This record gives sequence, structure tokens and C-alpha cells, in this order.
Amino acid sequence: MSFAAMMLVAAALDVALGWPSRLYALIGHPVTWIGALIRWLDVALNNDDAGDFPRRIAGVVTAVVVVGLVAGVAFALQWLLPAGWLGIVIGGVLAWPLLALRSMYSHVADVVYPLQNKDLAQARHAVSMIVGRNAAVLDEAGVARAAMESLAENTSDGIVAPLFWGALLGLPGIAAYKAINTLDSMIGHRTPRFEAFGCASARIDDVVNLIPARLTGAVFALVSAAPRKAVAVMWRDAGLHRSPNAGWPEAAMAAGLGVRLSGPRVYADRVADEPWVNAGAPDPTPVDLQRGLALYVRAMFVLAAVLLVLALI
Repeated sequence: MSFAAMMLVAAALDVALGWPSRLYALIGHPVTWIGALIRWLDVALNNDDAGDFPRRIAGVVTAVVVVGLVAGVAFALQWLLPAGWLGIVIGGVLAWPLLALRSMYSHVADVVYPLQNKDLAQARHAVSMIVGRNAAVLDEAGVARAAMESLAENTSDGIVAPLFWGALLGLPGIAAYKAINTLDSMIGHRTPRFEAFGCASARIDDVVNLIPARLTGAVFALVSAAPRKAVAVMWRDAGLHRSPNAGWPEAAMAAGLGVRLSGPRVYADRVADEPWVNAGAPDPTPVDLQRGLALYVRAMFVLAAVLLVLALI
């Protein structure tokens, strides 16, 4: 069975339909199901009164249970698929909710339009839906920068990485990746509650995103107006980012669009004085954010072409 063809079907469904609100109201979403399991294990195993070592062990158990259960269910579903194109189509339908091509575009577009219309309050509200920093203190440039960083990083986490692992391993690959990514987003934080408990989940997420993050940066550079410059800046600045992976797509997008990203940002409980990526370039404007969406669309076409070639092979 061609896993690449399966992922192509899933991507096409997501672009065409997203995840319909009626369907969400009826059955929820696989990520919410995974999230419910993680919350239950957090309450059951993450004891605030325990020391770091037992909480790290509890975190390892949590990651193994969540990823193992999700991957096991996906493996069973894949084993039951019929052979040929019917199995590919059914597998694509099952993988469909684990991608975010349409929602990624929509969330960033929701920031672009109010920014272009000088409605900063609405733009701040829209960007607060996709970033963790304090959007209330952001000016126009800060909103555009936050949205563009989210577009770059989440293209890797929400699209390229699931497609990569799905094309490589089929349903178990994309499902296990989504479980790992959800674990990281929920408990992989450096807070008193999750510093020890979420350590394993954060490290696993770093490992499974190593290749996809660099692939995302390479694709962004390829479809940009200045591929050589984008590659050079990506190679130079990716390591400046606090994340071992997010700096690659962010640096490629920043250089490809001629703007600077990362830098200082304000969260609810702290100020993070991060270095700039592509320092010396100007802050992104609403026009630049619109150009970022266009670059994103071109990158998605490249990914689709790669999947099509792999499927034909």
C-alpha cells in the first residue's frame, strides 16, 4: 500500500473540507480524544508532592501509554484496510483529521484581514488564538511577527511532520506523531507542574521533529524569492532560536520574505529576551504577512507534488 498516496488523499480532504464544525460537534476530534487521555494521566500520575525523579518516571509512563495506545489503534485500523486504492482512500479519510493545512491558513488569514483594516484589537484577538504570548501588549508589528512565526513553526508541526511520518509509516506513523505533538503542547512546558513530568514528552517531540523542521525550512527557501539567501540565513540563524527545530522554518521564512522574526516577547508570567532571526531586517508588515501566506501556499503545492511522485513510484 502506498502511504504517500494515503497522505495525499488526507491532505486533499483537509484542504477541501477542513474539519467541519458539525462533525466536531458530533464526535469531537482525534486530538481532543488524545488530550482527554493526557489530562486523565496528568491528574492520576503527576503528584505535586512528589520529587522530580518520580515525576519524571510518571512522565515517561504517560508518554509510553499515550503513544503506544494511539499507535496501536492506528496499526490495527491499518491492518484492517482492504488492499489497493480502496484501502488508500479509506486510510486517507482516517488520516485526514490529523492534518491542519486549511486551518493553518485560516487562522493566519484571520490576523491578516484586521491588520490590513487597522483593527488592532481584532488582530490581537485573532493572534491570541494561535500563540502563547501576551497579545494585549503587541503593536501592529508584534502581531504580524507573532502570526508569521506561528505560520512557520506550525507548518512544520501541523503539516510537514505528520505528512513525513505518515508517508514513512502510514497510519501508525501519523497517529503516533500527533500523540507526541499533543503531549508536548499540553505537558512539555518548563513550569513547576510540568518541568519534570513533561520532560520526556518534550524531548521525544524534539527528536521526531528534527527532520521535518529542516525539510520545512528547505521547502520555504525553495519557494521564496531569494532561495540562496534563505538557505544561508537558515543555516546561520536557526541555532539562535530557543527551540532546536523551530528556528529552521522561521529563519527560512524570515529571510525569504526579508523580515526579522523571534526576538523579545512577553508571556503572561515572564518576558523572554530572545535573539533576532535575520537581524537587521525590518519587522513584518500586514503586507509581509499576506506574502507569508502566499509562500505557505506555494510550499503546500511542492509537498503535494512530492507526495504525488512518491505515490506514482
